[in-house]
Order: sequence, then C-alpha cells, then structure tokens
Amino acid sequence: MKKLSFLFLLLLLASPVILSAQATVAEETIEADDESYQYCLLIGRPRAFTNKISVSVDFGEERAFFQDTRLRDEQTGKVKTFNSMIDALNFMGQDGWKFVQAYVVFENNLSNIHWILRKRAPVPVSKD
Repeated sequence: MKKLSFLFLLLLLASPVILSAQATVAEETIEADDESYQYCLLIGRPRAFTNKISVSVDFGEERAFFQDTRLRDEQTGKVKTFNSMIDALNFMGQDGWKFVQAYVVFENNLSNIHWILRKRAPVPVSKD
C-alpha cells in the first residue's frame, strides 16, 4: 500500500512538469511555422428545403458590406453548393488548403459551421 501511495504521489508531482514541457514544444512548433502559412475561414450555412449547404470563404481581405463571398464555379459563375463540409474541404484541398480547426456559431436557431484552413504561403520573389 505504501508503494502504491508513493507511486501515486510521484506521478502527481511529476505531471505538471511533463505537461508544461509538452506545451512548450507545441508553442515553439506553432511559432516557427506561423509566418509561412496563409489562412482562410470556410463558413457553411444550411440551405432551405435541402440537405446541401452553401459555403462562404473569408480570406481576410477587405470587401464591401454586402459583397457575396460564397464559392462560385469558375466556368459558369454560379454559386457552388456542397453536399457537406467534407465536400467543401475536399474541394479546397485540391488547391492545397489543409484543415486546422472547426467550431460552430449559432445564429437565429441555425448552426453555422466555421472551419479554419491553411496552406503554405507563396515564397516572395526577390528582385536583384
């Protein structure tokens, strides 16, 4: 019983040290990579009378108040609809975007799905 109590006490005392070391490594990794990525926000909204969703994209650029930011088909210009957020992620993944985090925002009894994506930023060309 004393050995078990000692082992429990040892684990209890060592856990903050282990956890802080893991957090430091994670923070250093994130800080080292932050400058080489660009981010975007996918916002999925349910469409009326269907099970498909409409997806808007926020690249962090300045836009007019009523500007439509939904994804559009490049050939037809029509708003692109998706079967699910995974369908939208697969579409964005073809352009090199990778999933980072997701969260849900509730507005007017509807759930809007927000997904943060990132991809490597293009390397600027230096003029010599």
